[in-house]
Formats: sequence, C-alpha cells, structure tokens
Amino acid sequence: MSWFESLILGLVQGLTEFLPISSSAHLRLTAAFSGWEDPGAAFTAITQIGTEAAVLIYFRKDIVNIISAWSRSLVNKEMRSDHDAQMGWLVIIGSIPIGLLGVTLKDQIEGPFRDLRITATMLIVMGIVLGVADRLAARDETAGKHRVPKRRKTLDQLTVRDGLIYGICQAMALIPGVSRSGATISGGLLMGYKREAAARYSFLLAIPAVLASGGYELKDAMEGGHVAWGPTLFATFIAFAVGYAVIAWFMKFISTKSFMPFVWYRIVLGVVIIVLVSAGVLSPHAAESAG
Repeated sequence: MSWFESLILGLVQGLTEFLPISSSAHLRLTAAFSGWEDPGAAFTAITQIGTEAAVLIYFRKDIVNIISAWSRSLVNKEMRSDHDAQMGWLVIIGSIPIGLLGVTLKDQIEGPFRDLRITATMLIVMGIVLGVADRLAARDETAGKHRVPKRRKTLDQLTVRDGLIYGICQAMALIPGVSRSGATISGGLLMGYKREAAARYSFLLAIPAVLASGGYELKDAMEGGHVAWGPTLFATFIAFAVGYAVIAWFMKFISTKSFMPFVWYRIVLGVVIIVLVSAGVLSPHAAESAG
C-alpha cells in the first residue's frame, strides 16, 4: 500500500464511519474503483481504532460518567439504580452479539462477505430499512391534522431487551454494506427512540466492539507481519482527525434533518455497483494482497 492510497483510504474511513452508509463498503469500493488491492478486514479494523479514538474524545464526559458509575455500582448496591451505571451494563450486554459472531464468522468476514454483490445488496436493503425507520420517526415527531406528536423514547428508557436488540443490529454490520451506525440507528428508530438517542447509543455501543476488533487484528498483524505499518498508522491518524469533525457535524445534523439523503445515496450506489459488476466493469471479488 502506498502513502497516497493510505491518505485516500484514511479520509474515506473518517468520512464514512459514523454516517449510515457503511465505511467497510466504501473502503472496499474505493480500492475496487481505483484498481488497488482490497485493503482487507485487518486494515479496516485497525483504522477504526482511529475513528473510535474520536468517539472517546467527543463523548468523553459520558464515557467517564458511565465507567465511574458502573465501577462504583459493583460494590455499592445503591448505585445500581443510577442511569450511568445501568448504561455501563447495557453497553456490555449490547456488545455480546457482535463479539460472538465476530469470532465465529471471522473467516467469512475476511473472505466471502467482501464480495461486491453482497455489499451492493446490503447497501440497498439496509437503505430501505433506514428509510422506513426514518419515516416512522418523522410521523411520530410531526403533528398532523388529526394527530398529535408521539413522544419517542430517550436513553433513560433503554431496557435490557432494547440494548440486546441494538447489539444484534450492530452485529449485522460485520457484513460490508450494512453500516454499524445505519443498522443500530435503524433499530433504535424502529423501537421508538429519538434520533439523537439512537445515534448516541450507537456510538457508545461501538466502542468496545471496535476497540476489541482493532486490538485483535493489531495483535494478529504484529505476529503475522503482513501489514504495511507506516501507511496503516498514517491512515488511522487521518481517520481520527476527519472522524471527529464528522461526529460533531452528524450529531447536529440529525437533530433537525432526515436520514433520507443517506437512504437515497445507499440505494443509488448499490444499484450502480450491481450494474458495473454485471457488466464486467468491476470484479465482485477482492484483488489478492501482496502483503
């Protein structure tokens, strides 16, 4: 991997990680359209550490409060009813599905799941799901002629059941094209949560999964020596800087705007990929890495 490729891929990772359009799909597509080797699941996982560092900084107050309250609740029964303490347990519970499936399906994630036909299908299908969820949220939030606005749930109302459903939605993002934020935000909206609440929990829930995945791939890469460390670390830094800016913009955007631009983008991109693969312009399979 050249330094120019790492610059572009780092920008793509930072720009797309927190938007509901699938960062793994865009990394795969950027390489395919440019004629580069597929950066691979290891590169994706390591650069995601950079974007998660942006989450840690942006949500640092929430994270400190959650860790502090959760830790104290282990020895203080009175703290167990505290919202931040409960949130700590809910993040742990929500992380179980992706942890189990990530280990179980590791070979498929690094191989068959990276087929562009699967990526395109997931872009379209999850785009439609996000569109339906967004429309339902908009209907609840907007008063009609014969209808009053419906109060949607906040994170204070998050239950173990809902936290687990969020986790299952997040696990679907192991397939390129699904999108971690897209799947979890869609799940939250369908369960009746506010846009901001769904997005905030989505970002918090991603922290353990992404850091664990990145750490696992980092250890594996160090032992195998098959990662171009200079370009990969450079891409990770770029992803961090760009990702922080995107989080700040996205949290403001969703407070007043619809997800429909992302929905249409996903559907159009998915259709274009299917057409190009069918026409033989793009190969559905990743180019083999030379190391």
